[in-house]
Amino acid sequence: MDFENIRNRSDEASSLEGHFLIAMPGMEDERFARSVVYVCAHSSSGAMGFIVNKAQPLSFGALLTQLEIVSDPDEIRLPGKGQEVPVCHGGPVERGRGFVLHSDDYDSDSTVVVEQGIALTPTLDILKAMSNGAGPSTALMVLGYAGWGAGQLEAEIAANGWLTCRAELDIVFDAELDNKYSRALGILGINPAFLTSEAGHA
Repeated sequence: MDFENIRNRSDEASSLEGHFLIAMPGMEDERFARSVVYVCAHSSSGAMGFIVNKAQPLSFGALLTQLEIVSDPDEIRLPGKGQEVPVCHGGPVERGRGFVLHSDDYDSDSTVVVEQGIALTPTLDILKAMSNGAGPSTALMVLGYAGWGAGQLEAEIAANGWLTCRAELDIVFDAELDNKYSRALGILGINPAFLTSEAGHA
């Protein structure tokens, strides 16, 4: 999916860039059950985002070792909150491809600012920088992404597959992945215990 092409066609008035998609109980696609998706690109040509609350079965240190960026996870020197970098299953598309969602205090030629406070870098350079303490202060590693064709996401929202709300960055970067679903619903004032598949979308 062409991330830049989607963003270039974005209509700011209707775009869901910088929003959460929160899966409803009636979500038909089991791959997205109880998912919170951060939308990075959305326009008339499609949408792209990352599931930010589903853990991958490996640590950030193990991933860097697997990629031969470090030989020993104990060598990693991460700044501040970066001491704990969650590794998430970002979605069903290109599951072997890695992306880093991060605070906007890191920049490179391949970095794209999604909104104030959050950026996206899809290259190994940021992982190398993070391993030696020169990366962003806050980050989330995702493997794979979620993609929708033209009109597909809008149809799913209309069918009550998703709730939508403006994303909060502290939820995006929260290392406690299990809390994100209820926290995202909390933005809308919804208690997960009372959420039904018939609820309307925001």
